[in-house]
Amino acid sequence: MLDAATFLAKGSAVPDDNANILDPKRGTNQSGLRDLNARLVLSYLRRHGALPSAEIARRSGLSAQTVSNIVRALEGDGLLRREAAVKGKVGKPSVPMALDPNGVFSLGLNIGRRSAELVLVDFHGNRIDTDVVAYELPTIEGVFAFLTQGVDALLKRHPNAVGRIAGLGVARPGRIWEWLEVAHAAPGAMDNWRDLDLSAAVREATGFEAFIENDATSACVAEHMLGRGREFRDFVYVFVGTFVGGGLVLDEKVLSGKTLNAAALGPLPVPDGNGGARQLLEVASLYTLEAALRENGIETDVLWNDKNDWDELDHLVAPWVAETGRNLAIAALAIASVVEVEAVLIDGALPPNVRTRLVNRIQAELTQLDVTGLEDLRVEAAEVGRHARSIGAALLPIHALYFLA
Repeated sequence: MLDAATFLAKGSAVPDDNANILDPKRGTNQSGLRDLNARLVLSYLRRHGALPSAEIARRSGLSAQTVSNIVRALEGDGLLRREAAVKGKVGKPSVPMALDPNGVFSLGLNIGRRSAELVLVDFHGNRIDTDVVAYELPTIEGVFAFLTQGVDALLKRHPNAVGRIAGLGVARPGRIWEWLEVAHAAPGAMDNWRDLDLSAAVREATGFEAFIENDATSACVAEHMLGRGREFRDFVYVFVGTFVGGGLVLDEKVLSGKTLNAAALGPLPVPDGNGGARQLLEVASLYTLEAALRENGIETDVLWNDKNDWDELDHLVAPWVAETGRNLAIAALAIASVVEVEAVLIDGALPPNVRTRLVNRIQAELTQLDVTGLEDLRVEAAEVGRHARSIGAALLPIHALYFLA
């Protein structure tokens, strides 16, 4: 596999025919920036799927010779593959090039407050395999036991990925040691997370380079690279999980922030109905729905498994959607008043039909709010879904090593 050092010295693909997909920024023909141009070529193929070299040159502003040289090198390194030739009316048939899904693989770990998920993805970002563990509390010992066993198991099941792993991305909540009362943990039970060098610990446990990011920002990376985010240069992403979180993309770049906590959204104040305010995470998170299930004597595992069926819980889900939708509408209005974005995209650890209901509720609530001064505030459903955090984590190494945007 082409490792990071070789790739940068030498100067990645979700096929999509959607005309709304934006192009990455244009390149330069200066030979000293061959690594930048290679990333640019890979970024075009990631966004648009298979393209002939001439089309990449036309779109990017690179010379035909520059693109030809880059494509030849990337094909030789196993990152690109030739698709079936397309015959035109005149001249030789054009040969589209595409990312080879087996050219690079990556691992992603999402450390949640109720469960951990480990995924293997290919160069396209397709989720190849998944391991999941549920727990009452994400202890370091439990998470790392799951991680090391899970990596071994995934690679044994997929030996073709061995030697082609770009790295291991980790999505984790900011300040995971806080909100212990929600996790039903004793005071101090999570304090050892404070001083853990997570990157070094992951590298020591697995042998892979670690790429660490906030969990909601990681989900935003997945939506940016694989979902609706490819349509917008600027958008806010909201992920409704145990706690609500978010991500921000400006000028086609996912912002992490100095402490990996940009666009956290959870602490955003919203009215409490009594003249005061409370944090968004208190009124727009799944832990409130989980509490309602507990109060009604219903097992909460249904919220965290992968069956995507909450139909039998609708007597509790419906009021949760109403309250969450109202507060997310207020949050969307506040966000759009500060940062001019093209869209607010809503996702979460939710069944698709519940996500649709939530988006519809937010849109309805916005009609009851004064949006004077805001042009075309769009709130729409995201695409990637409940696995966005772990998939986004797995995309972190690929994005860092092979793509521009």
